[in-house]
Amino acid sequence: MSLLDFQTAAAGNLVDLVEQIATYHDWSFDRSGEDEITVSIAGSFCDYNISLSWMEELEAMHLAAAFDFRVSERRKTEIMRLLALVNEQLWIGHFDLWQAEGVIMYRSALLLSDGAEVNTGQLEGILSAAVEACERYYQAFQFVIWAGKSPEEALGSVLFETLGEA
Repeated sequence: MSLLDFQTAAAGNLVDLVEQIATYHDWSFDRSGEDEITVSIAGSFCDYNISLSWMEELEAMHLAAAFDFRVSERRKTEIMRLLALVNEQLWIGHFDLWQAEGVIMYRSALLLSDGAEVNTGQLEGILSAAVEACERYYQAFQFVIWAGKSPEEALGSVLFETLGEA
């Protein structure tokens, strides 16, 4: 069965479609309800646990991925500055800091109002964008939290591109 077959099979429930995509890619997942699923996708720095929730009142699929480290009170100002710099560069989704828990989180949503339909490509795209953003900026957040770097130093150290091979 291909991903295109899943699209037809799961026309009723988006979370069912996400589950089928996870199964197809051999990603582990956990369904916590009819409208919510958490998918674990391996990255270079960690496994990203990405939660997707269908929000009926907004007619939107919400995506959230929290990093596995906490921001201390003394580093919050620097992290907030880094968040602003990072978010300026993102076209899809954004990072924010959940103040009460000190957790950095990537969030995005897929708006499907007025009966708009979603396909597997759109769902895979939002998952891919989440993992790519987390992978791209993970080390910058670490540099500020654990190494005491300034937001500008941390961002500069992760935004270079390597040319060629060693």
